[in-house]
Amino acid sequence: MGSGHPESPARLLAIEAALVASGLQKHLLCFEAPLATHAQLERVHGASYVQSIEAAVPQSGLRYLDPDTAMNPHTWTAALRSAGAAVLATDLVMAGTVSNAFCAVRPPGHHAERGHAMGFCFFNNVAVGAAHALEKHKLTRVAIVDFDVHHGNGTEDIFRDDERVLMVSTFQHPFYPGSGIGGRSDRMVNVPLPAGSGGADLRDAVEKHWRPAIERFIPEMIFVSAGFDAHRDDEMAGLQWVDGDYDWITHWIKTIADEFAGGRVVSLLEGGYELPLLARNVVNHIAILVGD
Repeated sequence: MGSGHPESPARLLAIEAALVASGLQKHLLCFEAPLATHAQLERVHGASYVQSIEAAVPQSGLRYLDPDTAMNPHTWTAALRSAGAAVLATDLVMAGTVSNAFCAVRPPGHHAERGHAMGFCFFNNVAVGAAHALEKHKLTRVAIVDFDVHHGNGTEDIFRDDERVLMVSTFQHPFYPGSGIGGRSDRMVNVPLPAGSGGADLRDAVEKHWRPAIERFIPEMIFVSAGFDAHRDDEMAGLQWVDGDYDWITHWIKTIADEFAGGRVVSLLEGGYELPLLARNVVNHIAILVGD
């Protein structure tokens, strides 16, 4: 997205290097993300919107869709692979090839609304995966857990009126994109947290708000918008989570999935911009998913 932009290729390089250094990679099955098809994207985005993103690809340089979100000549392919990763991961989990999957993808997706790109996002990757589970695999209830520091406005926009989808989220408020306060329902369980909130506030939100919603909904599969930018050392925001909080929430997600969803989890990278802590916490997240 341009020199100096926080959503940079270095994010995935840092994660890959940390996986190799940890020794965890030899315990993983690794796959190259396919290109999502127009039909897969159009389950959650309008056809005219998908066409407009393809048409916006510049021949050279950058084209800004908003002040934070830029396209270069390779963005279209990268965005298709990010969404395609969610599709492949869903297929692998549903086939029983793996019990869970983590998608190390960029660009991220949870700010992309049905017809609007924003916040570094072009296609809503987690929504594409959830819709694939519903339409291709005929599930009737899926849950999306979003612990990014920013509210997943795009995911809510897409699934607000879909009774097959539960979304539970925490995020800093007031903060970008300023959504998540109005329209809360039994299926859109948004828990805004003020700047300075730490791990105790996360646990309180999860146990008081998320758990009852999930117990009522009984999801058949869990999707995760995994943002690592609520960490106290990530200067993009003002929450005060530490490494142990990410470990705790990952254990909680895995436990909930085992209890209600046959262990089925697809987790997708969203935010996280301080490279050493991003890499470290992603490796821990994967290790917990891999572990018994």
